[in-house]
Amino acid sequence: MAQYSYKARKTSGELTTGVLEAPDSAMVAQILAGRSFIPLEIIEFTPKQQKEKSLVNFFTPNITLDDLVIFARQMYSLAKSGIPILRAVKGLADTTGSKRMAEALQDVAGQLERGRSLSSALNKHKHIFSRLFISIVHVGENTGKLDEAFLQLSFYLEREQETRKQIKAATRYPLFVIFAVVIAMVIMNIVVIPIFADMFSSLGAELPLMTRILLATSHFFITKWPYMLVSIIVLIWGIRRYLQTPQGEYKWDSIKLRLPIVGSIFERTLLGRFSRSFSMMLVAGVPLTTALNLVAEAVNNSFMAERIITMRKNIEKGESLSRVAASSKLFTPLVLQMINVGEETGRVDELLTEAAEFYEREVDYDLKSLTAKIEPILISIVAGMVLILALGIFTPMWDMMGAIKG
Repeated sequence: MAQYSYKARKTSGELTTGVLEAPDSAMVAQILAGRSFIPLEIIEFTPKQQKEKSLVNFFTPNITLDDLVIFARQMYSLAKSGIPILRAVKGLADTTGSKRMAEALQDVAGQLERGRSLSSALNKHKHIFSRLFISIVHVGENTGKLDEAFLQLSFYLEREQETRKQIKAATRYPLFVIFAVVIAMVIMNIVVIPIFADMFSSLGAELPLMTRILLATSHFFITKWPYMLVSIIVLIWGIRRYLQTPQGEYKWDSIKLRLPIVGSIFERTLLGRFSRSFSMMLVAGVPLTTALNLVAEAVNNSFMAERIITMRKNIEKGESLSRVAASSKLFTPLVLQMINVGEETGRVDELLTEAAEFYEREVDYDLKSLTAKIEPILISIVAGMVLILALGIFTPMWDMMGAIKG
């Protein structure tokens, strides 16, 4: 079906415009008449016009978590105020600062005008709105509590946003030091060591082993750098391609949980995300098995997701939630205890929220102390570089000075 832009006048005399999808212009006129609109102009969009109409191009920034947080917050406020959903979505499409979000919301508004529900309209943009997001909205529509659904989503997304900011802040200093060390190594091998190499070669004396290693490394850097650059690019490309495969993603997700220092942070982050999203699903009234499917996607870890899907399959066979959680060997005793008590008291959602808050506090503390844990390692690396440089460069110079004095 083609798309038609229209100008029409309401019964109150107010001028309105919009876009409708229909087989022909006569059907558009019929739809407008059904809404008590008086059509003034109906124009069909050609593919070229539709392309020109789009504000999005390759250089347009992607939609961020900040955009989703703002959208959920604003939708909560508008829905709570009793503003019609179509009007709310159109208003947000006009005021949002993201061009991609604006175009997506314009499409959602168009689908709402054609009679679709909000959740089905959002489902057309799965690259923006996750299944968890859409499912919560769907439950909110069916229960008449759409404002509460968006409130829950805003809390969840804000917590996720805060965690990401803390991770970035905690890793900024280590990444800067590692980058500086790499640059120093390149400059040392390309600029500094060759100067000493010329001096040592002019003397013709036998050089210590560490000095010969440094000179050979520098020579390799200078003469083979194109091959090194190509090898590094191919290696990075190969690793990225492998990590994009299901096997590579699963392997890396399992390794991350066993990494020294940061492995426990990854694990607690995932457990907090599991507890928070699972609790939110149960509060919203999502069926248990459906909730586990959605939570498996929300944790964003294929290793943990596989265990959660296995839990769902065992629940479908008639086992209890606490039993399948214990058999998965994925959760800490704290989460297992919360699930056990929650099943006995009928308060699984409340206790999982408490577990999520506990893990989030633990992650906050770990991230704040991460720099202090990594700092000794970074100092050791820098000290090792200085030691190698001293042994390789200054030792033969000291030997020469001793020979001259002797």
